[in-house]
Amino acid sequence: MEHTPAESIDWVKAGNDHFTGSVLFGPLSSAADRSLNALGVLFEPGARTDWHTHPDGQVLYVASGVGKVQTDGGETVRVSAGDVVYSPAGEKHWHGATETSYLMHLSLTTGGATEWFPEKVSDQDYRS
Repeated sequence: MEHTPAESIDWVKAGNDHFTGSVLFGPLSSAADRSLNALGVLFEPGARTDWHTHPDGQVLYVASGVGKVQTDGGETVRVSAGDVVYSPAGEKHWHGATETSYLMHLSLTTGGATEWFPEKVSDQDYRS
């Protein structure tokens, strides 16, 4: 068994190449088998991802705060602590915090790296 105290998680600031606003990543697993990518992701108010997909899909578990998720062509949905969001393989989507709340979610993916679109989420999509 391996125990990592909260204060020992190595939080890293995400670059602005795939995000708008301030976002931090914290790895949740140091297992040698990297087939599962488990991350804590903390979005400051107004922060969000760019449009992207995942080869095998993605599970998000909202740990705290309030956020937004949207699929390409779909409605923006508000999420809050305890909610689970599943995006199937190849589904184009984005997620992030609301304008007034932080969002902390756990991201679980398999199948390889996130596939980013060279497309920021428009302010119109974000505010809808």
